[in-house]
Amino acid sequence: MALFSDASVKVKLILVSILSKGIALLVAGIVITSLDLMALREKLVRRMSIQADIAGANCISALQFSDSNSAGTTLAALRADPRIRAAGLYASDRRLFATYVRDPPNGAPLLEDPLSDTGGGHRLGEDRLVLWRTIVLDGKAIGSVVIVSDLSEISATMTRDVVLFVCVLLGSLLIALIISSRLQRSISQPILNLADVARRVTLEKDYSVRASGVSRDEIGSLVTAFNEMLEEIRQQESALRSARDGLEQRVAERTVQLRAANKELEAFSYSVSHDLRAPLRSIEGFSRALMEDCADGLSDAGQDSLRRIIGSTVRMGQLIDGLLNLSRVTRAEVRGRSVDLSSLAGELVAELRSGEDGRQVECVIAKGAVVEGDPALLRAALQNLIGNAWKFTRKRASARIEFGFAEEAGERTYFVRDNGAGFEMSYSDKLFGAFQRLHGQDEFPGIGIGLATVQRIVTRHGGRVWAIGAPGEGATVYFTLGKGGDIGRQEDRAAG
Repeated sequence: MALFSDASVKVKLILVSILSKGIALLVAGIVITSLDLMALREKLVRRMSIQADIAGANCISALQFSDSNSAGTTLAALRADPRIRAAGLYASDRRLFATYVRDPPNGAPLLEDPLSDTGGGHRLGEDRLVLWRTIVLDGKAIGSVVIVSDLSEISATMTRDVVLFVCVLLGSLLIALIISSRLQRSISQPILNLADVARRVTLEKDYSVRASGVSRDEIGSLVTAFNEMLEEIRQQESALRSARDGLEQRVAERTVQLRAANKELEAFSYSVSHDLRAPLRSIEGFSRALMEDCADGLSDAGQDSLRRIIGSTVRMGQLIDGLLNLSRVTRAEVRGRSVDLSSLAGELVAELRSGEDGRQVECVIAKGAVVEGDPALLRAALQNLIGNAWKFTRKRASARIEFGFAEEAGERTYFVRDNGAGFEMSYSDKLFGAFQRLHGQDEFPGIGIGLATVQRIVTRHGGRVWAIGAPGEGATVYFTLGKGGDIGRQEDRAAG
């Protein structure tokens, strides 16, 4: 069945035709042969019954006068029928009275006792027919005659019929094969052509080909529907290709425009930030000079105003520096090389400790965080993250800062965790915006540019950044560095 299921439609149609005809002929031949066999057996029984009746009638006088020689002579007349192998005459007391045997056997005797005392009967064996009839005179059984016949006539007839049937069967199957081979073309050829076209469409993606073999039957309807489907797909593909080409062109144009706008915006931001420095320096300088030279002539309110002006100019300068740093991060070229984030984190913590000798902070740094990226940019990102953690844990008596990494879904994620002030998760979308602050300046000073810088750096390395926190329970900032940014994970895989 497996070979048949893998065959082509042409072979299947031919096999179905031949098998169906062959099975029908075989069943018909078996039925006809069985009926013929039954008829031959009945014919042989009738013929032997007539022979037994004739022999029994001729042996009546021999039984009456106990003349076994005469009875033997009468039975010997059965020699004229070559099918009769033996005959026997039994007296009324079941005594074998006379016999006839054509070819005496070397083994078991051919004659057997009759199977019943009255009437007659027969029994068919594998190679013989045993038939017996009772001899009746004046309504009284005076003996019985038994005839043993071979089945050579039946065997010869059956052999002839089987040979004839096999010849007819083979001839019929040959004719069926020739007819099926010619007729199947109208069915299999369109289907094979349709399969070939479908294969070409699948492999070559050529929707311009068409299947042939259009007719008015179901196969013709299938071919027509398939061709219409191909035409519809071709039109849709053409429209999709045109739309894709147009979209790619528009995307390219928008990309060029966006790059130009970004360059202009970056240049504008840099120029503005740079040009603002000179006026700010003048304001700060003259304010300090006025504070130093004319402090005696100013009231307390005037001095406070000057101090406010100086503080504002200093903060404005910090904002400008932050804007310039953000612009540099955006414009700087990313130069990939091996960077040990664990070593960087250790260096940054050491710098922060040296700036505040009296502060006790527990710092935990995981080893082996080796990545591929720009050393300067990654240092700036880590500096902002650890610096924020250092700043927001300032009010903690037992401050703790941790740098580490973890594997999640085949991707290595780095994090900086602290137990500081934390934040409301409802404001998490503002964390990475430029100049966005969730704490007051008097509580935790800063300009709100650090996390925006981190996001730009991480994005330029093909990664992403997010944060989780809660008020009073600290915060954790997570980041990734893209598929190609993690050397440590690649080395682990190579070692494994």
